[in-house]
Amino acid sequence: MATGSARAAREPRPRPLAAPAHPALRADAARNRQRVLEAAATLFAERGVAAVSMDDVVAAAGVGKGTLYRSFGDKSGLASALLDERERQLQAGILHGPPPLGPGAPAGGRLEAFVRAYLAYVAENLELVWMSQAAAAGARLRIGSHRFWRTHLAFLFAEAGAVDPGLRADILLAALAAEQVAWWIREERRPAGELADGLVATAAALCA
Repeated sequence: MATGSARAAREPRPRPLAAPAHPALRADAARNRQRVLEAAATLFAERGVAAVSMDDVVAAAGVGKGTLYRSFGDKSGLASALLDERERQLQAGILHGPPPLGPGAPAGGRLEAFVRAYLAYVAENLELVWMSQAAAAGARLRIGSHRFWRTHLAFLFAEAGAVDPGLRADILLAALAAEQVAWWIREERRPAGELADGLVATAAALCA
């Protein structure tokens, strides 16, 4: 079992999510960026991500196309920016929140809390997460936040005494990928509670 100091040393550290390309934005640029994010969030919620074009976002935000593309690049970049704050909240809970999601609980309890919290995050933001994970081949594995989740899970599996904890982290995160979650929820019509319980059981089995 890791000591408190060893555990603190091995816990993952969050990346600076969605750091803007130009950190010192002018006040008007910052306002325009926020207007784009708010317009995109509203449109995605109303129509679904696939049905919204970048032109739709430009019109709703009342900004020029250049503002949109300079700030976000494309629709997947816009989706990632919208997810950043939600990811930060989950990361903060993992690093500094109360147990069992945060430090202080046994590894098994923290794994269960992570699975339930992460599944809820994916399910609540399904289309946005799916877009960010499928923007290009291997995109899910290259996202900075994926490295954070993987490091955290590998740490917990190692603390639980599992061999090859990185592989087990990869297996669990593959099960929690947006495309897979969408299939279970939309095609197989699995109830959210049943799905969460099944994935928690899977995480427990991976500890063996």
